[in-house]
Amino acid sequence: MSMTTDAIVFDPYDYAFQEDPYPTYRRCRDEDPLHHNEELDVWFLTRHADIQHALRTEGVYSNAMGVSIDRSAWGPDAHRVMSFLGMDPPRQQRLRSLVSKGFTPRRVTELAPQIQRLTDHYLDRCLERARDGQGFDWIHDFAGLLPMDVISEMMGVPESDRAEVRRLADLVVHREPGMRDVPPAGMEASLVLVGYYAEMVAQRKRRPTSDLTSALLSAEMDGDRLGEDEIIAFLFLMVVAGNETTTKLLGHALFHLTRHPAQLEKVFADPDDRGDLVVPWIEETLRYDTSSQMLARHLLADVELHSRVAPAGSKAVLVLGSANRDDRVFDDPDRFDVFRERDELAQLLSFGGGRHFCLGANLARLEARIALAALVRRVRAVEVAHDDCVRVHSVNVRGFASVPVRMEAR
Repeated sequence: MSMTTDAIVFDPYDYAFQEDPYPTYRRCRDEDPLHHNEELDVWFLTRHADIQHALRTEGVYSNAMGVSIDRSAWGPDAHRVMSFLGMDPPRQQRLRSLVSKGFTPRRVTELAPQIQRLTDHYLDRCLERARDGQGFDWIHDFAGLLPMDVISEMMGVPESDRAEVRRLADLVVHREPGMRDVPPAGMEASLVLVGYYAEMVAQRKRRPTSDLTSALLSAEMDGDRLGEDEIIAFLFLMVVAGNETTTKLLGHALFHLTRHPAQLEKVFADPDDRGDLVVPWIEETLRYDTSSQMLARHLLADVELHSRVAPAGSKAVLVLGSANRDDRVFDDPDRFDVFRERDELAQLLSFGGGRHFCLGANLARLEARIALAALVRRVRAVEVAHDDCVRVHSVNVRGFASVPVRMEAR
């Protein structure tokens, strides 16, 4: 294998890097799998085996300073907006266990009819425009609306507030060019969201309902209950992490599939001919271009890998997006292939692992399955204006702000 002699430049804040980080990931995996950005003083783990081990190792890769490398978000108070993602055991175990009392698998499963109703509602509007010969924006008109509505209905956010809540959530993850921290607009949006959820929790204390917010207020385990600040932090995490990542998954699914006409034809073939390719399409999208690209960790001990040492006290990043493209695990990993072997797809790390495996993974998959199944059932042909798509600029989250499309209904 020939290697370039140019120094590796791994700067997650750089807009050019965000457009396509995968060549840099490959170079790191092959040449410098424990890569140190001296300017940021951050260590990046890029190989699947190392990241998988880190996700499952206790007492070394700490979450207690948060999962973002942004200076303003990194610190012992990270749990105030990241909930249990900003904690280590036993605090993390306690909080996650209590949250799980309200955010149950049954509650997620029972959302299916609502998700179907919302999917049909937004798809009806999109296809009406398609029948008139108009294009529309897959993110603005569908993928950016559905996850926010699903989470909002679950939490009890009124329909009249959802557009503003989504606008604020977008500001929280957006990063300005040349700025290596949360911009002022993002800080302000975070404070507004925290205040909004504080008022919502106060309302549910006065008048409980059947939503998740009320369920979290009543969750109890061995006499222990969630504090108001803990509930607010979890709601904040849900709207930023849960909403944004599912929107990006739906955007990537359409963007990448439509770049492969033969696979597109198979997925959107007549129902009797195609079999069920929706789930493999979702899983391959999660592998090929995952929404959550990076998770920060605080090293509590020296980490020695590949003849390098990241010292205790350092800021490290587990690059999930790189792990999912590791050719030590995945065959021809830079190929998007909805027919990829299930055993390979089972190795994806898009939802993390270990104690911090994403609590919303089942909800994200359920939303994507219902939404994309409805799409292939109702649409004969899809065309994406790939050159006109606009990416979101964020350090942790990868996805699109705009995906212009044209569709032909069945």
